[in-house]
Amino acid sequence: MTPPHIPEVHLPEEPFLQVASALTLELNQALKLLRDIASGRNPKKFLMVIAASWVLSIVGSWCNFLTLFYIAFLLLHMVPVFYEKYEEKVDLFAEKAMVEIKKQCAVFNVKVLSKIPIGPLKTKKV
Repeated sequence: MTPPHIPEVHLPEEPFLQVASALTLELNQALKLLRDIASGRNPKKFLMVIAASWVLSIVGSWCNFLTLFYIAFLLLHMVPVFYEKYEEKVDLFAEKAMVEIKKQCAVFNVKVLSKIPIGPLKTKKV
């Protein structure tokens, strides 16, 4: 009895290099964004990250990770369907909410952020 013929598989190198290059670019952009947020160059994003972390910690104290994952999974499947069904109402509400958020951000900017002293950034010598 002869063994079965198993064909050789040759995978081209170029697609793997393209994927690695694309992932490298995306990772570098993400790291640059994280560095900018952590260094405080963009106070608005910095405060948004702090607020999001605070909200996540509060929600996380109410239930465990598996429950949060399940809720996120359900929302990711339900929200697009509801948006398609009620698109006009959602867009109108979102427009009103954005106007109100912009007003509140402007007030916060004037009352809080404008009073924070920002010194000159030191440049590193290479």
